[in-house]
Amino acid sequence: MKLRNINGTSDTTCKCGSWLLHWKKFGGSSLPEFCPETGCVQKDLVGAHVQLGGGSTDQRWYICPLCSRHNKHVGELSVTDTIKLVSASKAATCDR
Repeated sequence: MKLRNINGTSDTTCKCGSWLLHWKKFGGSSLPEFCPETGCVQKDLVGAHVQLGGGSTDQRWYICPLCSRHNKHVGELSVTDTIKLVSASKAATCDR
């Protein structure tokens, strides 16, 4: 799956305490052992704000666990297709 990191969102917060906790709470699955970016073995995961890449017209924001390095990546990332994306919309999740 292709994703684009949304840079400049580190100041945004939610009621969950962190965006990684937000992903765990609304994703319904356990954290991956490693960063889901293809070939990455880093374990320092954060909740990254992303959008679908690969020519997708979906402009919604999602949370995906990524390592700190890939959270700062500019351009598209290739991540495993098994990783679940969680809506970053607080109105649809933790502000309900």
